Amino acid sequence: MRIDALDVYYLKNQLLKPWVTAYGKDDATYTIMVRMTSGSETAWSEASPLMAPMYSPEFAQGVYIVVTQFLAPMIVGRSFDSAVEINEAMSAIKGNPFAKSAIEIAWWTLESKRRGVPLHVLLGGSDQEVATGADFGIQESIDTLLALIDEAIKEGYPRIKLKAKPGWDLNMLQAVRSTFPDFTFHIDCNSGYSLADLELFRQIDRFHLAMIEQPLFHADVRDHAKLQASIETPICLDESITSVRVAREAIELGACKFINIKPGRVGGLLPALQINTICREAGIGCWVGGMLETAIGVGICIELATIGNMVYPSDLLPSSFFYEEELSLDRIVHSGPGRMKPSSKPGNGYVPDPQRLQARTLATIHLGG
Repeated sequence: MRIDALDVYYLKNQLLKPWVTAYGKDDATYTIMVRMTSGSETAWSEASPLMAPMYSPEFAQGVYIVVTQFLAPMIVGRSFDSAVEINEAMSAIKGNPFAKSAIEIAWWTLESKRRGVPLHVLLGGSDQEVATGADFGIQESIDTLLALIDEAIKEGYPRIKLKAKPGWDLNMLQAVRSTFPDFTFHIDCNSGYSLADLELFRQIDRFHLAMIEQPLFHADVRDHAKLQASIETPICLDESITSVRVAREAIELGACKFINIKPGRVGGLLPALQINTICREAGIGCWVGGMLETAIGVGICIELATIGNMVYPSDLLPSSFFYEEELSLDRIVHSGPGRMKPSSKPGNGYVPDPQRLQARTLATIHLGG
C-alpha cells in the first residue's frame, strides 16, 4: 500500500468535567488525529497523550511536531505491505511511541478498509462483545465517590477502577470496601508513590483488590519487581510499558502480574499485539487502557480488546462519560451492561464530523499529494 498523503490535526476536546489523577487535572483532552490516504481510500487514527507531559514524557503539541516534521517524511510517498515494514521505517526515531502510533494505527485502519474487512479481523480478534469497566477519578468527597460507584454497579459494570494518590488512598479504600465488600475494584496510582510507601501497600493488601496499577515511577520496572515480591496484591504496569522490549524486561524481573495495553503508549497496534503474545506465553493477563480518547480512538481500542488474553475488563467508556458532544456523529455506547461491540465496518467504526473537527482544530497540515 502506497501512502499518498497525511492530514494531521491537533485538537482540543472539552471534557464534561475535570479528570483528576495523581499527576494533575485535565479540563480538556488534547489529541492528534491523522487521516491517511492511499489512492481513493482514507482512514483515521487518534493519539491522545494529553496536553502536558505529565502522564508520559510525550504531549499532544510535541506529538504533532514529531509526526509532521520527522515521521511523515519517512512515510509519505512510500509503499508498505505490512505493519512490520511501516514500524521499521520509523525506527530511526528514538522513543516517541504516541507519535509513531498516530501513523502506525492509521496504516492498520486504512489496510482494513482496503481489504474490506473489520479491523478486529486483521488483528486476529473476533466480533464478540468485550467486557468494560467503570473508572472514577479523584472526587471532591468520599460520599460523592460512593454514590458514583453505587450507580455504576447498578448499571452492570463488572469492575471499577479508582484513582488513588497520597492522601486519597487508605481512608478512601476503607470506605469503599466497607460499603461494597464483595465487588471487584482496583486502584490506579499513576506513579504517585515510591518504595518508601511499602508499608502502605502492605496495608492495601487487606482490601483484596484485583490489582494495583502503576504505583511507582513512570519509567521503572525494577522497583516494581521489589514491590511485587513484598505484597500479595497483583501489580499492573501501565506507564512503564512503552515498548515490547520493556514489557519483556518487566516480565523477566517479575515486576507485574498484569499489563495494561494502550496502543498509543506502546507505539501502535503491532507492538500491542506483540506485547500481548509475550504476556500470554508468560501467564501475564492483559487488558486495554484508555487515554480519554474520542470515539475514533475508543473505537480502535474496542477492536484491539477482542483479541485473546484480554482477561480483565478494559477501560472503554461510553461517549457520555467524558463528552457532551462527541467528535464523531456516532457515539460510543454500551451494547449491554458493561459490554461493547466491535464495529462490523472495514476501516474506522467512527470518523470525525467535519464541522466539529474544524471547530476543535488548533493546528493542521496536509502532507503529500
